[in-house]
Amino acid sequence: MKIEIKDIHELPVVAQNLLDSFPDDRFFAFFGKMGVGKTTLIKELCAALGVEDNVCSPTFAIVNEYRRRDGEPVFHFDFYRMKSVTEAYDIGYEEYFYSHCYCFTEWTEKVEELLPERYVRVDIEEHDGTRTLTATTIEQQ
Repeated sequence: MKIEIKDIHELPVVAQNLLDSFPDDRFFAFFGKMGVGKTTLIKELCAALGVEDNVCSPTFAIVNEYRRRDGEPVFHFDFYRMKSVTEAYDIGYEEYFYSHCYCFTEWTEKVEELLPERYVRVDIEEHDGTRTLTATTIEQQ
Protein backbone atom coordinates (compact mmCIF):
# COMPACT_ATOMS: atom_id res chain seq x y z
CA MET A 1 0.00 0.00 0.00
CA LYS A 2 1.21 3.48 -0.81
CA ILE A 3 -0.34 6.73 0.46
CA GLU A 4 0.61 10.36 -0.13
CA ILE A 5 0.03 12.64 2.84
CA LYS A 6 -0.13 16.34 2.01
CA ASP A 7 -1.65 17.63 5.25
CA ILE A 8 -1.44 16.57 8.90
CA HIS A 9 -5.25 16.62 9.08
CA GLU A 10 -5.29 13.54 6.84
CA LEU A 11 -3.55 11.42 9.49
CA PRO A 12 -6.64 10.03 11.28
CA VAL A 13 -7.90 8.63 7.95
CA VAL A 14 -4.41 7.38 7.03
CA ALA A 15 -4.07 5.63 10.41
CA GLN A 16 -7.44 3.90 10.09
CA ASN A 17 -6.64 2.93 6.50
CA LEU A 18 -3.34 1.42 7.62
CA LEU A 19 -5.01 -0.64 10.36
CA ASP A 20 -7.81 -1.73 8.03
CA SER A 21 -5.31 -2.76 5.33
CA PHE A 22 -3.49 -5.10 7.73
CA PRO A 23 -6.28 -6.42 10.00
CA ASP A 24 -4.43 -9.56 11.11
CA ASP A 25 -1.10 -7.87 11.85
CA ARG A 26 -0.09 -6.46 15.21
CA PHE A 27 3.57 -5.53 14.64
CA PHE A 28 4.31 -2.35 12.69
CA ALA A 29 7.96 -1.39 12.15
CA PHE A 30 8.49 2.25 11.16
CA PHE A 31 11.42 3.49 9.10
CA GLY A 32 12.22 7.07 8.12
CA LYS A 33 14.48 10.00 8.85
CA MET A 34 14.17 12.08 12.00
CA GLY A 35 11.26 14.51 11.82
CA VAL A 36 9.40 12.69 9.06
CA GLY A 37 6.36 12.03 11.28
CA LYS A 38 6.75 8.51 12.68
CA THR A 39 5.67 9.45 16.21
CA THR A 40 2.84 11.64 14.96
CA LEU A 41 1.42 8.78 12.89
CA ILE A 42 1.80 6.34 15.80
CA LYS A 43 -0.22 8.77 17.96
CA GLU A 44 -3.00 8.60 15.36
CA LEU A 45 -2.78 4.80 15.17
CA CYS A 46 -3.15 4.62 18.95
CA ALA A 47 -6.15 6.98 18.83
CA ALA A 48 -7.76 4.78 16.15
CA LEU A 49 -7.22 1.77 18.44
CA GLY A 50 -8.99 3.51 21.32
CA VAL A 51 -5.96 4.52 23.37
CA GLU A 52 -6.83 7.46 25.58
CA ASP A 53 -3.40 7.78 27.24
CA ASN A 54 -0.99 10.55 26.32
CA VAL A 55 1.03 9.00 23.50
CA CYS A 56 4.58 10.32 23.27
CA SER A 57 7.90 9.06 22.00
CA PRO A 58 9.62 6.73 24.48
CA THR A 59 13.05 8.04 23.48
CA PHE A 60 14.59 7.65 26.94
CA ALA A 61 12.45 4.79 28.27
CA ILE A 62 12.75 2.76 25.02
CA VAL A 63 9.18 1.44 25.46
CA ASN A 64 5.88 2.98 26.51
CA GLU A 65 2.83 0.90 27.29
CA TYR A 66 -0.61 2.33 26.63
CA ARG A 67 -4.04 0.80 27.22
CA ARG A 68 -6.93 0.54 24.82
CA ARG A 69 -10.47 1.07 26.10
CA ASP A 70 -10.85 -2.72 26.26
CA GLY A 71 -7.75 -2.94 28.48
CA GLU A 72 -5.50 -4.51 25.86
CA PRO A 73 -1.98 -3.06 25.91
CA VAL A 74 -0.32 -1.27 22.99
CA PHE A 75 3.48 -1.07 22.98
CA HIS A 76 5.43 1.83 21.46
CA PHE A 77 9.19 1.52 21.07
CA ASP A 78 11.80 4.12 20.18
CA PHE A 79 15.24 2.57 19.68
CA TYR A 80 16.96 5.82 18.67
CA ARG A 81 19.18 6.10 21.77
CA MET A 82 19.92 2.40 21.98
CA LYS A 83 23.65 1.78 21.73
CA SER A 84 23.54 -1.97 21.15
CA VAL A 85 21.00 -4.70 20.53
CA THR A 86 21.84 -6.01 24.02
CA GLU A 87 19.66 -3.25 25.45
CA ALA A 88 16.65 -4.78 23.69
CA TYR A 89 17.44 -8.09 25.38
CA ASP A 90 17.75 -6.27 28.71
CA ILE A 91 14.21 -4.90 28.49
CA GLY A 92 12.85 -8.34 27.54
CA TYR A 93 11.85 -7.42 24.00
CA GLU A 94 10.49 -10.94 23.32
CA GLU A 95 7.65 -10.49 25.79
CA TYR A 96 6.52 -7.42 23.88
CA PHE A 97 7.29 -8.44 20.30
CA TYR A 98 5.56 -11.82 20.63
CA SER A 99 2.65 -10.71 22.85
CA HIS A 100 0.16 -10.58 19.92
CA CYS A 101 -0.64 -7.04 21.09
CA TYR A 102 -0.09 -4.03 18.88
CA CYS A 103 3.59 -3.03 18.74
CA PHE A 104 4.82 0.09 16.98
CA THR A 105 8.58 0.54 16.65
CA GLU A 106 10.61 3.60 15.68
CA TRP A 107 14.27 3.48 14.63
CA THR A 108 13.63 -0.16 13.91
CA GLU A 109 16.83 -0.53 11.90
CA LYS A 110 18.70 -0.79 15.23
CA VAL A 111 16.87 -4.04 16.10
CA GLU A 112 16.04 -5.38 12.66
CA GLU A 113 17.67 -8.72 13.44
CA LEU A 114 15.20 -9.23 16.31
CA LEU A 115 11.97 -8.59 14.41
CA PRO A 116 9.29 -11.26 14.33
CA GLU A 117 8.94 -13.52 11.31
CA ARG A 118 5.95 -11.48 10.12
CA TYR A 119 5.49 -7.73 10.48
CA VAL A 120 4.32 -4.66 8.58
CA ARG A 121 7.16 -2.47 7.39
CA VAL A 122 6.12 1.18 7.17
CA ASP A 123 8.49 3.51 5.33
CA ILE A 124 7.84 7.25 5.45
CA GLU A 125 9.66 9.67 3.17
CA GLU A 126 9.26 13.42 2.80
CA HIS A 127 9.68 15.41 -0.41
CA ASP A 128 8.74 19.09 -0.65
CA GLY A 129 6.27 18.92 2.25
CA THR A 130 4.49 15.79 1.03
CA ARG A 131 5.02 12.55 2.88
CA THR A 132 4.80 9.20 1.17
CA LEU A 133 3.93 6.21 3.31
CA THR A 134 4.63 2.74 1.95
CA ALA A 135 3.47 -0.26 3.98
CA THR A 136 4.29 -3.86 3.14
CA THR A 137 3.91 -7.16 4.95
CA ILE A 138 7.30 -8.78 5.51
CA GLU A 139 7.55 -12.51 6.07
CA GLN A 140 11.00 -13.72 7.02
CA GLN A 141 12.11 -17.33 6.89
